[in-house]
Amino acid sequence: MSPERIRERYERLREEVGSGVTVVAATKYVSVEGMTVLAEAGVEVVGENRAQDLAAKHDACGDAFRWHFIGHLQSRKAKVVNGICELVHSLDSESAARRLEVPALVEVNLSGEATKSGVAPDELGAFLGLYPDVRGLMTMPPLADDPEASRPYFRRLRELAAEHGLSELSMGTSQDYRVAVEEGATLIRVGSMLWGDQG
Repeated sequence: MSPERIRERYERLREEVGSGVTVVAATKYVSVEGMTVLAEAGVEVVGENRAQDLAAKHDACGDAFRWHFIGHLQSRKAKVVNGICELVHSLDSESAARRLEVPALVEVNLSGEATKSGVAPDELGAFLGLYPDVRGLMTMPPLADDPEASRPYFRRLRELAAEHGLSELSMGTSQDYRVAVEEGATLIRVGSMLWGDQG
């Protein structure tokens, strides 16, 4: 897709969600070459899932973006993230907390799905004591065709953040970002709606 078309979608999305919401372009499936197209399109913040891809894309694009890490954070990869990212969305282990040095959001597993990463809600209070620079929370609801199915999870995350005095909420993807914004998201993680077939 052309930079012009991505720019059009990106600017339309930013206008829709407003200045209080950071649009994080999820680049898991974007090649190093494709990152250049995103830069040309004016995308400002990107979120990468894998540390090795983060390093490769940063080597190629450097300061073209503000870099976030949105995938599962392995403690042994924290050093890579520390050197590149301004924010981690997915802190969920004590071992990673010991090695991380940048601001973070704690990932909360609200669905109880064994396949999902994240801290259990009833363990959140104790976990927050492990890391001094937690800015907020992140969650990923169960996959569903109806965006409204995500609403209870987003609402619960907002309630948890308020209980613990946290202001940042990373929730919502291309499929359900509107619901997430209605429920208080301050960061949304979108990919396909910027450069895929939808939008």
